[in-house]
Amino acid sequence: MTRIIDISWPISSTMTSYKNNKPVIFTQTRTIETGGMRETNIIINTHTGTHVDAPSHKLTAGKTIDQLPLESLIGPAVVIDLSHINEAITEQDLQPHTINAGEIVLLKTKNSQFAPDAPFVVDFVYLAASGVAFLIKLNVKAVGIDYLGIERNSPNHETHTMLLAQEMPIIEGLRLDHVTAGRYECICLPIPVIGLEAAPARAILKDFSK
Repeated sequence: MTRIIDISWPISSTMTSYKNNKPVIFTQTRTIETGGMRETNIIINTHTGTHVDAPSHKLTAGKTIDQLPLESLIGPAVVIDLSHINEAITEQDLQPHTINAGEIVLLKTKNSQFAPDAPFVVDFVYLAASGVAFLIKLNVKAVGIDYLGIERNSPNHETHTMLLAQEMPIIEGLRLDHVTAGRYECICLPIPVIGLEAAPARAILKDFSK
């Protein structure tokens, strides 16, 4: 029996937002009592919770989120447990792990231990440029991490630029604390908004080992 594991960040008005500056706002516009049904407006940033960055997030002529092939976000995935790392994930940290070409690489770190509604943590674990270069050399399909950013304190945004220049989508805002390291099938589907640089997504893993 296949087990489905939800690895998405729950969206709420109290959820963690990047640098605490991208709040989610729910406004109820209709109620069952007054209108016979419930309806709600949502104001949300494209980089809220679990989301996918498309090349146009960093590259002027890059593809927008609706232009990314869904095949780049669906397929074999490897969850790598790097919970012992306190700063940057480097090539040296990734080398001991078996990573195959064409896989979606999901980086599990101590970031997943933060509550989904905790204040933003500025010193989150991130992926360094050397780790990016290593993954590009391996020709992986996409890269995901368990916080609202994949890099920090990088004036030139090397991590984003290097990955997106290769049209490797970046999945940010995953929740992996409940996921055991290993191999799965990943399905990550961003909302098909037209012309934007990113979009929130629902991400799941299919576990065939049970």
